[in-house]
Amino acid sequence: MPARAAAALLATIAAVALLASFRTPDGTRTRVAGLPTATAGSPTPAPQPAAAGGGPPTDQGGAAGSTPAPSPSPAGGSHLRDGRYPGEDVSMRYGDVQVELVVSGGRITDVQALQLPSDRARSASISQATGPMLHDEVLQAQSAQIDTLSGATYTSDAYAQSVQAALDKARG
Repeated sequence: MPARAAAALLATIAAVALLASFRTPDGTRTRVAGLPTATAGSPTPAPQPAAAGGGPPTDQGGAAGSTPAPSPSPAGGSHLRDGRYPGEDVSMRYGDVQVELVVSGGRITDVQALQLPSDRARSASISQATGPMLHDEVLQAQSAQIDTLSGATYTSDAYAQSVQAALDKARG
């Protein structure tokens, strides 16, 4: 029996490692909400606490009505004007998402969520848990090319779309 347990443990570790390194066709990684991601040469961030309600946050429903992620444009190589730039108000099936970028020294220094879904208790819970993660993703990426949070796909995509619209204004 101990050999079976060891084999099961190794298989589980291998599966988690493969899941963590999975990349979507557009080159972004799918990230499980609440679990850290790491890239070569970067420190592993501390895990985020789970949302109230016990489990990881998830958007309700299936893929029907989802919109494709924006075509990301990295900030590197193009100058961003200093200032505050509101992104577009992106409507999705669980509510609206809108952010405002703060640019200083040609870099994104802050992202403020002006709107996140909060009409339903579950949507509010998802927004509370994923808002800070998406904020950190944008600051790290310095672009709208952010990891999609598993369980918050619609919110992640809408957040990225709003960030891209704000970046377009900052470059304009």
